[in-house]
Amino acid sequence: MTRASARTPARYGESVTSQPRCPHCRHFVYLDTLQCPNCEAEIGYHIPTREFFGLRHGQAVIDGETWYTCSNREWACNWLVWENAPAGRCFSCRLTRRRPAADDTVALEKLAKTEEAKRRLLLQLADLGLPIVGWDVEKGGLGFDLISSLSDGKPVTIGHANGIITIDLAESLDDRREALRVRLGEPYRTILGHLRHEVGHYYQRVLLTDDELWARCRELFGDERTSYRDALKRHYSFGAPSDWHEAFISEYATMHPWEDFAETFAHYLHITGTLQTAAVIGIHLDASVTNLRDTDVVPLDSYENEPIQRLLTDWEWLSQAFNRINRSMGFGDLYPFTIVTPVRHKLAFVHDIVTRAPLSPGEQYTLAMAGAGAGETETS
Repeated sequence: MTRASARTPARYGESVTSQPRCPHCRHFVYLDTLQCPNCEAEIGYHIPTREFFGLRHGQAVIDGETWYTCSNREWACNWLVWENAPAGRCFSCRLTRRRPAADDTVALEKLAKTEEAKRRLLLQLADLGLPIVGWDVEKGGLGFDLISSLSDGKPVTIGHANGIITIDLAESLDDRREALRVRLGEPYRTILGHLRHEVGHYYQRVLLTDDELWARCRELFGDERTSYRDALKRHYSFGAPSDWHEAFISEYATMHPWEDFAETFAHYLHITGTLQTAAVIGIHLDASVTNLRDTDVVPLDSYENEPIQRLLTDWEWLSQAFNRINRSMGFGDLYPFTIVTPVRHKLAFVHDIVTRAPLSPGEQYTLAMAGAGAGETETS
């Protein structure tokens, strides 16, 4: 991917959510598609160009180079890998440090859904120009332990520690996850949401690079040096303060400054990801519909050069529209949260640190490929 002949997309030119098409019949496909639902052609996703290519005997020739299907295609990975990829694994699969054992068929069935969410996360992080340095490249690099509490009955704690994000594959079971959501009183709980939250912990450490940034962060979120253990005990003993909604995006965000930052970062990803999707498929709100604006609400596929006010104004209008659409189908709101002024300030901080020095695609690929194959995926 670092070779000169490999095409790289312009920043945001071909986004994670650009309308992917089957290379044979041009039928619409999704990011996780393995086989075109229209012409049944086998296809693979090429990261440098953000395009799907047809496969012949598990291969695709792109710009004169041969690319192969990821060795984890049997677990629904549709990414393509360069011919010298270690163990035939794509970049996303290489970041998986632990996964269920090969004979744990039940857990492996759930792995595919979680890996799909992880690939979507990684594509969004790349679109935002964020650095992605793998656990196999440097100590504290990003990695994922995707294991199941149903494998041996031992509990799995979803969380982040020194760059490693742990996800319980049992959460991919809709009934189990929904039961937890209801029991915990959460308005939203998804695998992608877990990943976006936990990666917020990772990027707090990566993006806050000097004392001035940490001081600004503590002014908004509180001092992260306070005891996390005490905060955890207090939160699960007494719950969130009754007035939490006046300054936080969620009850969980009140537990500790670390969690407030991670929750805010996750919502930044929710918002930018959904607005980007709306932009590339051409959704906008006409001024005559909004009634309170003189101009149409037209989302952008990138807010990198826009103030936070533009991003949040677009989101305010479009999230209301999406909520109404969901309700028309009998579902709950797509975005069941209220962004109050203190949360707007927190989101502005996240917007600032994310957009202040985005990496170019070439820089990202260099980071991604550095030391490729230094670590092997473990089974549990």
